[in-house]
Amino acid sequence: MKLKVDDLSPKFTLKDQNNKTHSLSDYLGQWLLIYFYPKDFTPGCTTQACRIRDNWESVQSAGLTIVGISGDSVEKHFKFVAKHDLPFNLLSDESKEIIKSYGSLVEKLVFGKKVIGISRDSFLINPSGKIVKIYRKVKSAKHLDMILKDFSELR
Repeated sequence: MKLKVDDLSPKFTLKDQNNKTHSLSDYLGQWLLIYFYPKDFTPGCTTQACRIRDNWESVQSAGLTIVGISGDSVEKHFKFVAKHDLPFNLLSDESKEIIKSYGSLVEKLVFGKKVIGISRDSFLINPSGKIVKIYRKVKSAKHLDMILKDFSELR
């Protein structure tokens, strides 16, 4: 079953790049953007993360919390965050169970071969834990602009 607007966000408990545990319940009472991405250190994922970093002041002044989730390990996230000086948390879902619960583990065509991979999707979640906007297969460079525009209209 695919998630839709007005659904409650699936619960999660995952570790960040510093091995600290984060749960959906930690974010209740605030606006949250969860973005799923394929892999640390790849061009598109680096562009996406660095665009958020470079506009972090706008994100904070808007009152939005952002976390990224991929199937990479805590250790790999630590290196990625350190290398790119990211001011937000990256959560590790090596089992990909949470990614799957959001409908972001999908069949993709890579070099003509079908593989299961992580779709570049984002979910804007309101303070009560409901999904208010879903972004599927976003473009790395344009992702944050769309979110900030929509967020300013939805708040």
